Amino acid sequence: MKPPVLGITLGDINGIGPEITFAALRRRPVPAARARFVVIGDATLIATRTSAAGMVLPPSWCPGQPWPAKTALAQWNPVSDDRRAPVVRPGRVTAAAGRSAGQALLAAADAIRRGALAGMVTAPVCKQSLQLAGYAVPGQTEWLAELSGTRRFGMLLTGGCLRGVLVTRHLPLDAVTQAITRKRVMEAAELLSDALKWLRVSHRRIGVCALNPHAGDGGMLGSQDQRVVRPAVRVLQRKGINVEGPIPADVIFHQARSGRYGGLVAMYHDQGLAPLKMIAFRDGVNLTLGLPFVRTAPDHGTAFDIAGRDQADHRSMTAAIRLAADLVHRKNPWHPPPTMKERS
Repeated sequence: MKPPVLGITLGDINGIGPEITFAALRRRPVPAARARFVVIGDATLIATRTSAAGMVLPPSWCPGQPWPAKTALAQWNPVSDDRRAPVVRPGRVTAAAGRSAGQALLAAADAIRRGALAGMVTAPVCKQSLQLAGYAVPGQTEWLAELSGTRRFGMLLTGGCLRGVLVTRHLPLDAVTQAITRKRVMEAAELLSDALKWLRVSHRRIGVCALNPHAGDGGMLGSQDQRVVRPAVRVLQRKGINVEGPIPADVIFHQARSGRYGGLVAMYHDQGLAPLKMIAFRDGVNLTLGLPFVRTAPDHGTAFDIAGRDQADHRSMTAAIRLAADLVHRKNPWHPPPTMKERS
């Protein structure tokens, strides 16, 4: 059988996405017999970054065409109008960059829907740029869920010995408390339970973080852990899921690192990501759960402060590419897919 084809979107062209993509690919992180890759984005930018990485320019390809002979890497510019080629402005928030990132993501999602791609790896985007370009989406994770008709989905960050799923994602801190419900806690834990099997993690016990300090201290420091989190954990246990909690966040990550848990459920963005990035910032991976296809991404953002300087570390992108190439050969817990929406 021919190896599957995975798309790699360049993300925000004013950030480090194009740089880390080709820095990773230059090192050939995946054997050609394992997976093939197509870089999706502006042809001029791909040529520039290929040259900067000291690579041979990959041949052009698009869905519906035969794969180019004797190569595991191709390029695809989904926008045929050269007059719309975006101008790269390192470190800047621009509508052109948001439009380029959005077009690449939509093209990749459409190719997956048509069966031309088995999954995707996405470089970081700037949400402000997407908004300026007219894409009213909170992020790539939510956008891909919408495009694929996925209602139950989650963001898992994995790096080193830690794996964590977030109950809430990109919310201001003062909105987190009301957003945490029994249903959302249970969904996060159930998605994580399936993901641990997909990732082939042998230890399946899940720890659930408390929202409040000391898990609320019997209600003195907040009642959410007693009213919301603990009842959700009890229901999960009755369903046969190996889960414990709520456990104070100031100890649970140490316990996970010591081997007590195979994965964690964190209540909000920084609660889960800060510990993981502390120990695995350079090679952490963002894996979207619940999708009917593989989607991974590096665990960091656009890094506008160093964009255009060739200083970015490629290792998180390399890890994302390798994980995608592994998972595409395993049974996806959320397949077969719902009907994906037509490209807009």
